[in-house]
Amino acid sequence: NGIFKKAQELAVLCDAKVSLIMISNTNKFHEYTSPTITTKKIYDLYQKALGIDLWSSHYERMQENMKTLKDINNKLRRDIRQRMGEDLDNLSYDELHHLEQKMDAAVTIIRERKYHKIETQTGTYTKKVRSSEEMNRNLLLDFEAKCEDPQYGLVENEGDYDSAIAFANGASNLYAFRLHTGHPNLHHGGCGGFGSHDLRLA
Repeated sequence: NGIFKKAQELAVLCDAKVSLIMISNTNKFHEYTSPTITTKKIYDLYQKALGIDLWSSHYERMQENMKTLKDINNKLRRDIRQRMGEDLDNLSYDELHHLEQKMDAAVTIIRERKYHKIETQTGTYTKKVRSSEEMNRNLLLDFEAKCEDPQYGLVENEGDYDSAIAFANGASNLYAFRLHTGHPNLHHGGCGGFGSHDLRLA
């Protein structure tokens, strides 16, 4: 506080342009600047009084860095155009051969990735098909088991069908099916040959 008070007294009593910057060992920043001037103007007066340029070296480094970035950007753009088959006139034989090798390597990587995608998708679809087939087999087994169950009645003609219906009216758990004997898929001796349209629930 004492040193900042002295700086303020100098600015008032001597009409001096004062700028004071302090940074403590705990990285706390303290600053005082005369009310009639800014910190930037203080720097400008400092450079003018000593005949130096505080920003020239920093500006030169910025310019060099910008030039490097521009060169990298131009090279990347040129590489992209050449990979698309453009801007090839100024390339030598060795450069063209090197570009061809890089393109072949890129195509190989892309092709391997494509085959990997195809293999993954094929495996997924195969699992789905197997799951559907397993579900279908289970449904067929369940249907055949019901055909062999004595609580289901199978009849082959109208007379037996009517009798089964009459019998079913007295038994709530008996089901009667009419078999169409003229159907080409009908086979005697089991239910394995019945299609989805061979049996009709009465």
